[in-house]
Amino acid sequence: MSEQWEVRLSSSKGLPYFFNPVSRESSWDPPAGLTPEKISQLPGAKEYLNGGSRAPAKSDQVRASHLLVKHRDSRRASSWKEANITRTKEEAIEILKGYEKEIAGSSDKFAELAKKHSDCSSHTNGGDLGWFGRGQMQKPFEDAAYGLEVGQFSSIISTDSGVHLVTRTG
Repeated sequence: MSEQWEVRLSSSKGLPYFFNPVSRESSWDPPAGLTPEKISQLPGAKEYLNGGSRAPAKSDQVRASHLLVKHRDSRRASSWKEANITRTKEEAIEILKGYEKEIAGSSDKFAELAKKHSDCSSHTNGGDLGWFGRGQMQKPFEDAAYGLEVGQFSSIISTDSGVHLVTRTG
């Protein structure tokens, strides 16, 4: 029953998730069979989804997470994992395609892979970049984040930093 589900806020990631207090099941993804209207009526939805207490400072901001794979032509071809990145852009894209298949629409898997593999310091937060507004990110990244609905995943995008998969989280 959908009434058993509620929306809670993850203390470790600062992101909303779905929790069933009867079964003790939790999920980053909306439970199967819940329409957006039913989700908006769940306990906690008003507080934590789309404009609650975790809302952006300004109404034109979005929240996104990403998984970055740098390549030798990235503006800074090093990361917390590798001091000198030598892979080509094409190799970086192939790596991301593999991650994309593993993710298969799962926010949990996205965060897990970002934490383990992203070349960005945001890897410590599962790729979460927090809230940002227009003009704060490189244009292709901004366009991707603003073009997604909450919970959607981008295709592979390219910026001066490398190649990314992006998911909008707020």
